[in-house]
Amino acid sequence: MYEPVPVHLAVEDELSETVLRVILKQSGRIYCVGSCFRRGGYGYLKKRIIAFNNAAKHLPFVVLTDQDVAECAPKLVRDWLPHPKQHNLVFRVAVREVESWVIADRSAFATFLGISKSKVPEEPDQLADPKRELISLARRSRRTALRQAIVPRPGSKIGPDYNAMLGRFVKTRWNARVAMRNSPSLERAFSEIISFQPVIAKSEKSDERE
Repeated sequence: MYEPVPVHLAVEDELSETVLRVILKQSGRIYCVGSCFRRGGYGYLKKRIIAFNNAAKHLPFVVLTDQDVAECAPKLVRDWLPHPKQHNLVFRVAVREVESWVIADRSAFATFLGISKSKVPEEPDQLADPKRELISLARRSRRTALRQAIVPRPGSKIGPDYNAMLGRFVKTRWNARVAMRNSPSLERAFSEIISFQPVIAKSEKSDERE
């Protein structure tokens, strides 16, 4: 039986935080989430990754970022963290964006939108722009409230309630174990979280500072 694991998170945005928290919950492990560092997207994580790695000498950290335009996930990890990775650090990359993980549970996402499952990509990790694809799928929904929440208005990149609407889907309908069948990057992240065996120094405190 696994003991409860205290862990800090670091993510790019609200949707990434929701997805990561649900992955932890669905992993079958008992994770007690402390702080979640979400200060400014991709740039903030890149700037702070060495600090998170240092903090992981004492407390477990899970960092999730998007691959975006990087050549590949392993190269992004090497470029961001040239130092040896601490045992207590889980550093995962969503290929190419966390939206690919969201739509990877194809049946649930199709039902959520009220569209045919056949319209949802079978290999979301292969999409050049998963967010754009997700928004395109939302445009096909007959559910007015959903379209208005997710589809961006002129001059915006996402809809006014994009994170809240998708976060509700992830919390109530999304299944990571189903989604990872269609997303290798999610499968790798989920597997690492399941097998994570951190070493916790109870008498010491994290080095991380905001």
